[in-house]
Formats: sequence, C-alpha cells, structure tokens
Amino acid sequence: MSLLARLAPHLPYVRRYARALTGDQSTGDNYVRVALEALAAGEQQLSSDMTPRVALYHVFHAIWSSTGAQLESGGLETTGGGDASQRLLRIAPRSRQAFLLTALEGFTPSEAAQILSADPRDVERLIADAQADIDAELATDVLVIEDEAIISADIQSLVQELGHRVTGTATTHDEAIDAVARHKPGLVLADIQLADGSSGIDAVKDILKTLDVPVIFITAFPERLLTGERPEPTFLITKPFQPETVKAAISQALFFHPSRQKQAA
Repeated sequence: MSLLARLAPHLPYVRRYARALTGDQSTGDNYVRVALEALAAGEQQLSSDMTPRVALYHVFHAIWSSTGAQLESGGLETTGGGDASQRLLRIAPRSRQAFLLTALEGFTPSEAAQILSADPRDVERLIADAQADIDAELATDVLVIEDEAIISADIQSLVQELGHRVTGTATTHDEAIDAVARHKPGLVLADIQLADGSSGIDAVKDILKTLDVPVIFITAFPERLLTGERPEPTFLITKPFQPETVKAAISQALFFHPSRQKQAA
C-alpha cells in the first residue's frame, strides 16, 4: 500500500488538529504539508511500532518541535482575541498538545505519549494542567439532574472542585424544567432514569428546545442512548464513574460546545 493510501484516511483529522494547535488554518495546513513532504522525501519515516495514525501525528510533532515557536507566533497574530482558538493559545504549548490529542482527536494518554515522545504520567499531568486552565476561564452555572442523593452530592462536589457553581438540582423531569426556568445553566449533567419514573432524556430534550447548552449524561443505562437510531450524545459517562472522567468531560464539553465559540467570537 502506498504512503498516500495509508495516510489518506487520517489527513483531515491531522489538519483539524494542526489548525486547532496553531490557531490559524493556513499555518496549520502548512505544517501538515511540511510533514508530508518530509515523509515523501524520506527525511521522516512512519514508525513501525505505532499505528499509521499515531505515527503520522508523531511525524507532525517532530516537525512542530523544530519550528513550532515561529508558527505559533503566526497563529497568535491572525487569530481573533476572544474565540476558542485564542483560548487554546493561552494554554502552555505542551499542555495544549496533550489536551487536544486526547480531547479533540480521541487518543488515549498512552497514544498521546507516543506522539509527544513523553512519559504517559507526564502526559496525564499536562492534560490536568490544561483542564485546570480551561475550567478557570470557562467557569459556569451547572444544573445537576440526578435522583440518587449520594450520587448527586458527589457530582456537585466534583463540579465545585472545578470552580463551577451548582445553581440548580433536580430529581424529576418537572423539577429540571422548573430549575431552568428559575436560572439558566451553562452546563447540564443528567441521569436518564429519574425518581418518579420520568426520563432525563425527555428533560434534556425539553431544555434544549429553548436553551443551547452542553449536556453530559451520567447513567447506569448507556444502552438507552447508544441505539444508533438518532444523534447520540457526545458526552456519555457510565455509572459507576471515575471522578477524573467526569472532570475531563466537563472541561471538554464547555470548551468545544459550539455556542461557547460563537459567544466568545
């Protein structure tokens, strides 16, 4: 199989990553072009110890590490002062890379470590640093829809640890709608099966009719959402959950939600 055929499925995604990393489309695309030219000329090679996608990003970072500071400056000059790209550029470069590789591109911390030629423990620390920066900048009001009191208290504690404010809690569909009427949240965390037999899915649908807000489902019944019959949620956490999983999902949901980017532009 030719080099181009091996890499073609991954090129749109590495371009997406490059644009997010640099904060500028032309700069990011130029970076990808340089990486591909280096591969074609034999100056760089795909590692046989990595999957083709991981190896492509690894080559990209080999190029980035040699000239990244110059291209990063170009991104800062051409990016608007308040949009999501600009927020990314305010995160330390190494933390930004680790965060984007895992949050945007879906690599595991171990794969990100391969790409960055770093220790997996260092990558996890970098991701945590990036999430802390993002959470501090995007602190918001949160509605928790959960009928189990202990779990609700745990979620509220995690939300507050990240610097957000819990401005509403609900255990039923009707309570959730009432809570939104009293105070519009910037983020919703919802269970599926609620106290009176009502549905968290229906509550979220009704909330989204009037409010464009990111939603994270935390549920013991993920199969009810993963049916393939309708658009499935981006953020779905299965109970019992790990606290760090919830924290990471909150950071990603707030950062990448489209309305956030429109409001900041």
